[in-house]
Amino acid sequence: MSTVTSATNTQTNTTAQQQTAQLSQPQMGEEFDNFLKLLTAQLRNQDPLSPLDSTQFVEQLATFSSLEQQVRGNASLESMASMIGDIHAMFASEWIGKSVTVESSWVPYSGQSVDFMVNAPDAADKAILNIKDSAGETIWTKALDLSDETHSWNGQTLSGVEAQTDQIFEFGIDLYSGTNFLGTAAPQVKTTVTNVANENGTMRVGTSSNLSASVDKVSKIDDE
Repeated sequence: MSTVTSATNTQTNTTAQQQTAQLSQPQMGEEFDNFLKLLTAQLRNQDPLSPLDSTQFVEQLATFSSLEQQVRGNASLESMASMIGDIHAMFASEWIGKSVTVESSWVPYSGQSVDFMVNAPDAADKAILNIKDSAGETIWTKALDLSDETHSWNGQTLSGVEAQTDQIFEFGIDLYSGTNFLGTAAPQVKTTVTNVANENGTMRVGTSSNLSASVDKVSKIDDE
């Protein structure tokens, strides 16, 4: 399971790094101004009897144009980065502390009851929960009543010994329509969002159940 860094810590660290970079490196605008001053001084002080070679002058103008485009490009990138940061902060403020469901076949067990929902098709009239340990052995199986909105597993096993804590178990819900097998669904685990972060361009949430998921695997629950 990957660890998700909180949005607040991420923003603080990023701001500190940006401030350090600004102090230790010359700004592109300063380099651009210095180049322009040097080129102007060179044109003013050239020998009238031996003027600047036209080819060399064209090359320097090309360099001038390249620097100008780079300055403008950097400004655009800085603007985009600022917008992304604002969106990230806004997204985090809307999700942290909210009750959600996270779709996941692999569920950590901390000793607390695992509450989950089943996203079953309308045709389904029977559901069987199967829970396996990391070795692939079935430790619990139970028929679920699809009319119930929420289901729970509190660590009970077929052997009668409570499941070990701090372990990850595989949940599979077999769905049937009569005797016709429809497929196996992953549970929608009910939990609370504790942090939000951007990992390689993908927005992910961390939760109180130690589940981490991309936002497309997360749904908010109406608290009312």
